[in-house]
Amino acid sequence: MSDAPGRNDSRAGLSRRQFLKGSGVTAATAALAGTAEAVVQAATADKTKEKTESMGPGPVALTLDVNGAKMETKVEPRVTLLDTLRNHLDVTGCKRVCDRGTCGACTVLLDGKPVYACTTLALEAQGKKVRTAESLVDGDKLDKVPAAFVKADAQQCGFCTPGFVVSMYAAFQANPSAGPGEIEDALSGNICRCGTYEQMRDAIAALCKVKRKEA
Repeated sequence: MSDAPGRNDSRAGLSRRQFLKGSGVTAATAALAGTAEAVVQAATADKTKEKTESMGPGPVALTLDVNGAKMETKVEPRVTLLDTLRNHLDVTGCKRVCDRGTCGACTVLLDGKPVYACTTLALEAQGKKVRTAESLVDGDKLDKVPAAFVKADAQQCGFCTPGFVVSMYAAFQANPSAGPGEIEDALSGNICRCGTYEQMRDAIAALCKVKRKEA
């Protein structure tokens, strides 16, 4: 007869029955833990769902802070900030040129940061301060940036000009001591199809209070 230990012999270690019993407890515990986690996630999702307000596809009420004034309108959630400003609020300083976020003619400031209004949804601007080129005029007094543009005759058709002056204004706000090179880098997202870059460089040099080197 074999002297191998029997299945009930304590020397055999963990029996098959004990193993199955332990595995069952482990599986049940894991299942219960998974169920509890699922319940928590479902409850959290329900709360999130309750807090989320559905919008669209029709027009929704919108209030924007534009150049220091509260403006109200209704637009569909898909409408851009550019279209809202121009077509709904009659703020036409920002221009539609490329409508693809490449030319910079529609540049506005959103909480002080220059953005393309044609690629920003109007809903994204809620609760933020929107500034357009119109804000750089106080009565008959121009801010120093557009004033420098006028003095240097740095505009032709004028479609790109509002975007340029807003971008340049933002650059000087970020660094009042910026040099011409830094300002030109800040304007890399703006294009002038009339090619008045040389006059713009004159305006930049005047604003930076340096003598421009002629090419």
